[in-house]
Amino acid sequence: MDLGIRGRRAMVAASSQGLGLACAVSLAREGTLVTLNGRDEGRLSRAADAVVAAVPDASVAWVVGDLTTTAGRAAILAAVPEADILVTNNAGPHPGGYEEWDAPSLHAAADANLVPAIELMRAYLPGMRARRWGRIVNITSAMVTSPAPDMGLSASARAALTAAAKAISKEIAADGVTVNNLLPEKIDTPRIAFMAQRRARHEGISVDKAYERIAGTVAARRLGRPEELGDACAFLCSERAGYISGQNLHLDGGSYEGVI
Repeated sequence: MDLGIRGRRAMVAASSQGLGLACAVSLAREGTLVTLNGRDEGRLSRAADAVVAAVPDASVAWVVGDLTTTAGRAAILAAVPEADILVTNNAGPHPGGYEEWDAPSLHAAADANLVPAIELMRAYLPGMRARRWGRIVNITSAMVTSPAPDMGLSASARAALTAAAKAISKEIAADGVTVNNLLPEKIDTPRIAFMAQRRARHEGISVDKAYERIAGTVAARRLGRPEELGDACAFLCSERAGYISGQNLHLDGGSYEGVI
């Protein structure tokens, strides 16, 4: 299927590894002009090489910038002043129970998982609306709809983004611009590696056993592959998905227990 986005300009936040990089690869495969973002230039250079290795004719650039800072976001906008496609993403806070959710932690979660996405949307939306075409995809988390006790800090910041995205989606739909959210859970990325190592320490088991136990909690009995999320992102960014907006797509191997 031709997704109809060849030549479109795509800005993918926090894309030097993991899910952001997977989205960048899938978008590059569809012929978009992809810009990567991260805090480390060396890691970004290697990520760009990985995109080209997967898609030899890819057009890929990168910009160094910390999404959690005003200066970092300014660097992104200076490098990519206009975008047709925006994929927002950032690492979540460390797991922990409510007793650890003090005011600095709450502010840090919002600064990482709420503010950057909204600020980038605000920056790019005027151009998208003027051109009457745009796609925004926020990578959030399945914890938004089913928060685990130790993931409430992440879930709360991302749930706020989900609400904001829904509100925005209604205002911009008539201009040909869509906003949707991807809700991953247990995708085989560095984040899962961290969680497996944490579980191994807490339960006194091997890391391999921790991976096995994590996969055993998924209805599909396996971890998700980053490229599965990347391809879902590319579809939501496509010409074909123009009638889909304000939606939350779970990528969790069928584990979500809700009806809607």
